[in-house]
Amino acid sequence: LPLAFDRGEVQQVSPTLGKDQLNAGLLAGAIGLGLVLIYSLFFYRGLGLVSVGSLVIAGLLTMLSFLVLGKSIGFTLTLAGIAGAIVSIGITADSFIVFFERLRDEVREGKSLRSAVESGWKRARHTIIVADFVSIIAAVLLYFFAVGGVRGFAFTLGLTTFVDLLVVFIFTKPLVTLLARLNFYSSGGPLSGLSPKSLGIVEKVEE
Repeated sequence: LPLAFDRGEVQQVSPTLGKDQLNAGLLAGAIGLGLVLIYSLFFYRGLGLVSVGSLVIAGLLTMLSFLVLGKSIGFTLTLAGIAGAIVSIGITADSFIVFFERLRDEVREGKSLRSAVESGWKRARHTIIVADFVSIIAAVLLYFFAVGGVRGFAFTLGLTTFVDLLVVFIFTKPLVTLLARLNFYSSGGPLSGLSPKSLGIVEKVEE
């Protein structure tokens, strides 16, 4: 749009204050990540371990990306960038929830766990792809049309959302496929996250 802006305020942040803000942002991210992990383990029990592993892999890939980009193009992680990474934790968690709920729906319909994993994945992956691409498109638009710290937020959000897609396809789904072969999960044990009680299945008792 043909708009003009006047500079209203300029702030200079000392290295000490900047470091404090950065540490506070990292702490907020760690707390958010911890709460997501606790929720996953509490609600999904054994399946929650998949979320833990996937989030750890996503975090490692994200940090590796930051290091590589820092060396290659001089990328610097700012407070706005940390905010983008924190938002992406929710996006990543959404991907797991969509897949797990589709999987549990298939099990509720009476399918075996192995069959439910494949059919649930077919139903979930389209939703995951669409949701992540909406976030990526929003991040790209923000990056090219915004200025300042917002661009850092957009860049980190887009990068971490792309990492989420990679992790879901190359780690989360294959891991769930492997776990479906274990008796602990396929038998619907109390701590598997796939027990009748966890799935909300009420067993009828004949009198």
